[in-house]
Amino acid sequence: MKRSLVLALLALLTAACLVRPGGPSLAEARGRPMCDRSQFAAADVMKGPISFVGLPPVELGTDLDWRMDPYRNRSWALNLHSLRWVGRLVVAYESDGDAAALRRAERTAHDWVRDNPRGGTDVSEWAWAEHPVALRAPALVCLSTYVKADWLSDSLVEHAEVLADAALYKGGHNHGLDQDIALLGLGCRLGVAEWRDLALRRMTESAERAIDGQGTLQEQAPRYGVYVHQRLGVAFAAIKECGVRIPPTLAARRAGLESYVAHAIQPDGRLTAIGDGPADMRPTGFRRPSRTVGVFDGGYVFGRTGWTRESAFYSIRFGPPRRYHGHEDHLSVTYQADGRDVLVEAGFHSYEKGDYPRWTVTPEAHNVPVVEGRPFRPGTATRLVSSSTAPTRQSYAFTDDAYGVSRTRKVLVNHGRDVLAVLDEVPEGQRLRNLWHLAPGSRPTLTQLEMPACRPIGGQREEMGEISPGYLKRVPSVTITSPAARSLLTVVVPGRARVTCDGATVTVRTEEGPVTFPANLTARP
Repeated sequence: MKRSLVLALLALLTAACLVRPGGPSLAEARGRPMCDRSQFAAADVMKGPISFVGLPPVELGTDLDWRMDPYRNRSWALNLHSLRWVGRLVVAYESDGDAAALRRAERTAHDWVRDNPRGGTDVSEWAWAEHPVALRAPALVCLSTYVKADWLSDSLVEHAEVLADAALYKGGHNHGLDQDIALLGLGCRLGVAEWRDLALRRMTESAERAIDGQGTLQEQAPRYGVYVHQRLGVAFAAIKECGVRIPPTLAARRAGLESYVAHAIQPDGRLTAIGDGPADMRPTGFRRPSRTVGVFDGGYVFGRTGWTRESAFYSIRFGPPRRYHGHEDHLSVTYQADGRDVLVEAGFHSYEKGDYPRWTVTPEAHNVPVVEGRPFRPGTATRLVSSSTAPTRQSYAFTDDAYGVSRTRKVLVNHGRDVLAVLDEVPEGQRLRNLWHLAPGSRPTLTQLEMPACRPIGGQREEMGEISPGYLKRVPSVTITSPAARSLLTVVVPGRARVTCDGATVTVRTEEGPVTFPANLTARP
């Protein structure tokens, strides 16, 4: 449905104002249009309704209502305005010579430009939001391979000016990287060296802020490590196409990111669902690290018994306060054995504003100790106090004051005969409970002892809750909440086991044989 006559006139006036005598234009441009197919992967748009983010397909029609949001879903609306699906139409034309696809791409892009003047009334909030702008510009550059019309030329200039605006730039974030890629493509296409150089300078500075010297992405979600790694690959291809040199610092940061992501991939091939990352993601193409344990100062421990599917795997969170795509998950532990999840977290559901997505970010959605009667203080940092990473046994100690008092957690992982032990403590006069979210169908041996007496403690509550195995998905799962205690040792074994303690030593008798370790969880290979 077309907008009102007033909006149409406003769009024409906006376009007219963009004409800059002697300024950059497609008519004068000598730069090669970049049309990287990896940016526009999507279902065949010409075959009918279009699906975004896994939601049911929607028939958009030929005269689009750019304010539509049929699922009230932020990601769906972003994808509509990103026009990456229009870039897919151009790729289809290049691949198959389908002239109808190119005509639809031109018609749709022109419709978007007419109906979405920047600053216009009755325009979707997603039209000129910073991320859709960054994702849309490469699609328009791709279209400019075959369309040289003034409306497209003017729109490219307007997109470049928005992308170059320092007030709108998201440095140190994946959105900033997308902005850099877009501005680089526009600068190279239109022959504006200032835009090209600004994009390269920002991209390098942003990568140094976003990725630390160990390769950890500061956005606090391994899923975004995969995204940034992939997008840097797109950036490198664009830099080469533009005829300039890839900055060495940028190349080094991308190489470091590989180790962080590779350590976070579980033996079953799925990426650890920490922070805003779906639990069903399966990254490929990352080289296997030489070590089986990775301790990252950015706040992650990833360990495994080996690199086969049957290996045991664990993760532990600590580090700086929550930011960007992180959750309030410090001290949380996940565990996998024999290729199956044992301890999981609520995971990532969506970016929607409902109660459940908000809950998935809270401590209670993770495997953490919660201090009784004291409020949680969001954004508290957690320190790694000590670690021992022998081949057959690893142990770690962490501490923070997220509840206003000292909260410590020690973790010991035994290999060969898979055993996970966790010791949680608070000062005298305080008590804690810990939470354990079991994977659907998992029934491990979970034994708890009140310390230092080594006394078996009962009264655990088993409650049915939910976890998210993928985007917008929810399935039932069991959450075990412990009784309150000042010091609590939890022993988790994937199969059947019997746990005893004599005050100094814990013995776990599994079907494969006994395992012993100090009750204070100091590692002893």
